[in-house]
Amino acid sequence: MKVLINICRFKLNNFIFGLSKKSMKKYIIFVLMLVSMVSYGQDPQFTQFYASPLYLNPAFAGTARCPRVMLNYRNQWPALNRAFVTYAASYDQHFDVLSGGIGLILLKDDAGEGTINTTSASFMYSYQANLSRKFSIKAALQATYMQKRINWDKLTFGDMIDPRYGFVYETQEVRPNESKGFADFSAGILGYSEKFYGGLAVHHLTQPDEAFIVNGASALPMKVTAHVGLMLPIAGSSTYGRDKDDGTYLSPNLLYQQQRSFNQLNVGMYFLKSPFVGGLWYRGSFGKEVTSDAVMALVGLQKGMFKVGYSYDVTISKLSNASGGSHEVSVGIQFYCRPKKKRFRTISCPTF
Repeated sequence: MKVLINICRFKLNNFIFGLSKKSMKKYIIFVLMLVSMVSYGQDPQFTQFYASPLYLNPAFAGTARCPRVMLNYRNQWPALNRAFVTYAASYDQHFDVLSGGIGLILLKDDAGEGTINTTSASFMYSYQANLSRKFSIKAALQATYMQKRINWDKLTFGDMIDPRYGFVYETQEVRPNESKGFADFSAGILGYSEKFYGGLAVHHLTQPDEAFIVNGASALPMKVTAHVGLMLPIAGSSTYGRDKDDGTYLSPNLLYQQQRSFNQLNVGMYFLKSPFVGGLWYRGSFGKEVTSDAVMALVGLQKGMFKVGYSYDVTISKLSNASGGSHEVSVGIQFYCRPKKKRFRTISCPTF
């Protein structure tokens, strides 16, 4: 990937003032692509991370016991011609015969109007153990096959630029293999009681090579995710895990992610009063300095088997909200299944 960045460099001082409006927009998108490349393959993310639980942590597989289907859509920076669009679909269910749950998640991520496409399919198994009458843990392993594709015809290079007219020439760069496929492995653990839940997930354990040009030049960096939260009843007598349609709850949550030198912290609160759900979040990164990224607002409806959520990220970084922020939609179906004689503890946490 570093090689790809090097061959895509161009001389700003020779042409930027002569770019047309169309070329300038193309240039901005290209710069965003370079920024994403420099980040060494930072994974896509969802504001509604509990609405894509298997993507957050494979240990969530089977935590609802009955079959569960989740669909997710995220459009980040839509004002910049669909800069980053991510789709996800997942299924999971608990099986007594396996003493745990299985899950399947499909993910598709398009960056730079489809300049780089990432498609992955993951299968996971989570084992459940009840350590006491009030506390359970789940430990999981995940296997993934990932394929990355690059649309060479959408890339722009320095030798394509005319100082006055912008991108008008054909590049002389050699076209590489435009597809790269590889296996990937992850693991996770989750602990929860009636009101408390928390977990740790490690993705890309083997750090597979995702380079298009020079093999071994770009290892997909390991991602570590830690998440913790509480479900606090403030009205009604039923617990959230036993009756989702009863009571009023506040749920403070914290999510921390680290991938190579990138650190991110999400802090926020859910408010749940059936059938309505609301939430407000702050997201920032920190290292040598603290950088605020976005403030996120969520509204959702959940009743019976179905739920739907919408969230919007207000960009507060230097990029500003001229990027259009980020839109995200989630749809979930929690199927009913025949109660088992064996007691099963489901996790009590938000589903957005």
